[in-house]
Amino acid sequence: MKFLPTLIGLGLLAAALALGQNSTPSQDLPQAPSASRAMERGAAPANPPASQPPADQPATSQPSAPDPPSAAAARSSSGGQPAADPPRDNPPGPSAALPDPPAAEDLPTFRKTVDEVNVVFTVTDKHGRFVKNLGKDDFRVLDDNKPPLSVINFSSETNLPLRVGLLIDASNSIRDRFRFEQEAAVEFLSQIIRPRYDRAFVLGFDTTAEVTQDFTDNGEALSRGVRMLRPGGGTALYDAIYFACRDKLMKNDQNVAARRAIILLTDGEDNQSRVTREETIAMAERAEVIIYAISTNVSGVKTRGDKVLERLADATGGRAFFPFKIQDVSNAFSEIQDELRSQYAVAYKPADFLANGKFRSIEIVAQNHKSLQVRSRKGYFAPRQ
Repeated sequence: MKFLPTLIGLGLLAAALALGQNSTPSQDLPQAPSASRAMERGAAPANPPASQPPADQPATSQPSAPDPPSAAAARSSSGGQPAADPPRDNPPGPSAALPDPPAAEDLPTFRKTVDEVNVVFTVTDKHGRFVKNLGKDDFRVLDDNKPPLSVINFSSETNLPLRVGLLIDASNSIRDRFRFEQEAAVEFLSQIIRPRYDRAFVLGFDTTAEVTQDFTDNGEALSRGVRMLRPGGGTALYDAIYFACRDKLMKNDQNVAARRAIILLTDGEDNQSRVTREETIAMAERAEVIIYAISTNVSGVKTRGDKVLERLADATGGRAFFPFKIQDVSNAFSEIQDELRSQYAVAYKPADFLANGKFRSIEIVAQNHKSLQVRSRKGYFAPRQ
């Protein structure tokens, strides 16, 4: 009998070990080289719980940084259990009645072969005004420094459906101007999203990313998603963009010809991400996403974060805006709206194409129009066979 306490203790120890082996990690790491290296060093960043929405608002999905962002496993504040699914296109409540989703025949569709490249680009004159009346022969396309074998399609795309992700920095660094930015974003979404045609989602980010409204064409639902955000925590900017590109925009309506864009409202500072800036750009290029960035830095001094925003926008064919005062944020939203309705699209077959996963550069220039500036993404990754 004197061995009985020892046997009981060993049994309890074995049960505890079994429970530890069956438990799941609190978050996945991105499938990216930088995240793998961090894992080897045992240096995964902390992941404090997100700020809680008011009690009268619906539960939100809170993906951690990308599986990166399959990162989607949302966590509630009650011990790390999965939170409720994100609001869909029909959130509860009498004010959230949404129109029927657009019928498939209402939207243009396309079939994209492995060796076909689609590029959306913008043309402006020396005064920054959009030029919308040019034709195919006004442009020269170079893919990997070579003319394409053939141009399959060219069009002035002023009316393509939009698939937009609105990403709002909800970290402590922008707390003092957060309310104004929310209202400017609400106004932007209400003006640009056309029911039954365009769709958008809202994602706030601090240490983690939080989808407060999934893809929808309903302005009221999008407005609620913006107003649910509460500032607090660090800033995982790159993780948020990576997640938005890979898990949202790249997976939504892939057989619909649409313009995919991220509208990013942030100061550009990052102190929590597990993917790097260049890995984030590579994911945006794979997803064919244009990034428009609005800086919330109104100090009048160009910061490191502003340079980050310029790099993100330039690499993907978008623009970075630097308002002199917070009230100018609304003007930046208006310029983005105009640009999204003033673009061209070209589809072509590249020369010497190899499905080897390597990066291929893109250059588009306006022939015989030296004063015109063409802005497009800088390249793409060829798919692997």
